Amino acid sequence: MQIQINTDHNIEGREALASHVTGMVQHALQRLSAHITRVEVHLSDENSDKNAHHDKRCLLEARLEGRPPVAVTHHADTLHKAVDGANDKLIRKIDDLVHKLHDQKTRSDAVIAAAVLPDA
Repeated sequence: MQIQINTDHNIEGREALASHVTGMVQHALQRLSAHITRVEVHLSDENSDKNAHHDKRCLLEARLEGRPPVAVTHHADTLHKAVDGANDKLIRKIDDLVHKLHDQKTRSDAVIAAAVLPDA
């Protein structure tokens, strides 16, 4: 799983932050990494130098094999909280998607088996 970090021009300490965020994302998505090829992390401070509540934003976009990208956004008062919140949302969203795909495959396999097997 590749992780790409993007920041806006208002974010300071980009290299240290990128290293820390990469570790956070890898740890959070470790269980789902078999389904994810790449994660793009977009960090921004929406009010730049103004002191506003929940102005830090983390957008996570996960690329899943053979599927369209999945994206989530979370706002918080710090970048670390924004990343944590976005990680939680992304985990739930990918879990839901993986379960839906598994359920569809199970139903499809059952239909095929019913069509192939003669009635008893």
